[in-house]
Amino acid sequence: MIGDLGARDATALAGLVAKGDVSATELLDAALEAVAARNPAINAVVLMQEDVARRTISDGLPRGPFRGVPFLIKDLGCEARDFPSHNGSRLFANTRYAHDSAIYQRMRATGVVTFGRTTSPEGGIGAATEAAVYGGATRNPWSLDHTPGGSSGGSGAAVAAGIVAMAHGSDGGGSVRIPASSCGLFGFKPTRARLPDGPYAGEGWAGMAIDGFLTRSVRDTAMMLDACAGADLGAPYYAPPLQHGHAQAIARPPRRLRVAICDTTLTGAPIDEHVAEVVRHTGRLLERLGHHVEPGYPASADVQMMMRAWTDIVAVGTALSIQAGLKGRKLTGDLVEGIGRGAADHAAYLSPLRYLEAVGEIHSFGRQMADFFHEGPDILLSATLAEPPAKVGRFSHATTDYVAYRTGPEGIFSYSPFCAIFNASGQPAASLPMGMVEGLPVGVHLAAAFGKDEELIALCAEIEGAEPWAGRRAPLAA
Repeated sequence: MIGDLGARDATALAGLVAKGDVSATELLDAALEAVAARNPAINAVVLMQEDVARRTISDGLPRGPFRGVPFLIKDLGCEARDFPSHNGSRLFANTRYAHDSAIYQRMRATGVVTFGRTTSPEGGIGAATEAAVYGGATRNPWSLDHTPGGSSGGSGAAVAAGIVAMAHGSDGGGSVRIPASSCGLFGFKPTRARLPDGPYAGEGWAGMAIDGFLTRSVRDTAMMLDACAGADLGAPYYAPPLQHGHAQAIARPPRRLRVAICDTTLTGAPIDEHVAEVVRHTGRLLERLGHHVEPGYPASADVQMMMRAWTDIVAVGTALSIQAGLKGRKLTGDLVEGIGRGAADHAAYLSPLRYLEAVGEIHSFGRQMADFFHEGPDILLSATLAEPPAKVGRFSHATTDYVAYRTGPEGIFSYSPFCAIFNASGQPAASLPMGMVEGLPVGVHLAAAFGKDEELIALCAEIEGAEPWAGRRAPLAA
């Protein structure tokens, strides 16, 4: 049962439940068997609540699009009364919540059967998932020596391992798209404020962070986005309204689009040649589909300014979170890992005026990117990562040099120079599993103008139809 059901996406599993071919309990049992068989190798699924999941089924599941499908939520945010959280940190271990977050309420209404959480790096500020609170690194089902990415690395690993067909994630600097690229999955970051943040937060990282999903298919993401989209009560701002919704958008191909292809970084620096060839291959595919493809990237956008601003905003957010968790205790290494302590130190060093200055800089950067898309292409095609997935340990949180960890020559922004740009600008962006390099998945990155989520996801679905990736599965899931 594990192997058979593990090859289907969430929509197909829900269809089996609807037809009576399999029950929600049988699907949950299969997922739990997969956890027992595969999770010891990858360390991705934590804080399991089997009793909650079985009670959810016995109480009667909502008749939503994913009724009966096993599901996991990221152990960072996504507050839920029935699901205690470590939030990736020993400082917040076993946190309980009095209320469900809006995003969890909407996911639950789809009929999913949530039975646990997935690992995340402390603070969500890494491109690898290796938090001390979980007792070891989370590993990639394609190669246990490599990272599944971060910060939604546990979700990416759980889906790639065939434990679940779909899992919740979140993305403040690529944290859905990096695991999607590393694990051979589809990951979509919506336009800023498309999904709710409340009631526990008004916005994440000055609006740069947003929830999302790791899936095997575009249609799973589309339907879950439609189920969750829309501001919650008291939201500070709204995304532009959708015309028809993501699911309707993927029902037909988009108009023929102007695509700028970039096989370097967005500042013109070279990337791994094998990864660059996957980008060019995707460009040739788009040309065969009738889209207009030509080289281009936003040369006038101040990427270095954006990276500095992102680094400072996240440091302040991290310091504020740590301060709240300490409750008067001293900040020590047994409570917070090196990167978190380094971020707090960096935030303390900043001018009291710097936070608002940095927010202004990312808003300025968003306008620069808007100008590029207004005057030029509809879509920007690049790699998701500048190289194949990194080895475990390369982005350890042990170091306290937070700035070098992010912006140094061997730092996160060199490894992932594309993703955070679209968190800063607020634009929709996606990672598609379009290639393999030495047995490891490689994603390409597509981004569209602010608010153009439907056009972007329609293009993703067209690419999936032209060059399906569903048959590619990690060795651990086979």
